[in-house]
Amino acid sequence: MLMRSHRLNLCLAALTLALITPVTGLAQQTAAPKAGVTPANPRTARFGVWDNATNPNNVMTYGPYETDGSKLTVSNPSNPAADWSYVTLFDGVFRPVTGQTGAETAVEIINDKSIRISNKRNGVVTQVVINTLSDDNNQIMNEYIRFDKDGKITGVTHVTYNRRK
Repeated sequence: MLMRSHRLNLCLAALTLALITPVTGLAQQTAAPKAGVTPANPRTARFGVWDNATNPNNVMTYGPYETDGSKLTVSNPSNPAADWSYVTLFDGVFRPVTGQTGAETAVEIINDKSIRISNKRNGVVTQVVINTLSDDNNQIMNEYIRFDKDGKITGVTHVTYNRRK
């Protein structure tokens, strides 16, 4: 039990560091990729359709937006009226979420495999998502960190998405 608690504390510390570390453009991309890791352009590597590994009613579709941006649409095949979407230029600027009243999202590049997605509701950041591509670029692992109105972490969950073939 102590080992599990220690491991959780290390994970939370790493996530907290990722949340507060500033990102300046693509400066962090200059390092060579690790052996066996397929390099990815973080602006385009997610283009395509992604199925939630445990929930068939949660599908992400990434596509191009303007010159260097991306549009994400989250859909529910059982209820198309529940679809929502946002666009990003990966500049950390909050933009409105279509289909969610009072919601805004900002996206920043962490490195060639990871992006940080910050979600606001009614002007307050309520969630940060660390979205990481697998080495082969065919899975997305999302770590969802939820916050209360005072910025205290209230929960962390994990979801895996598989690239649709």
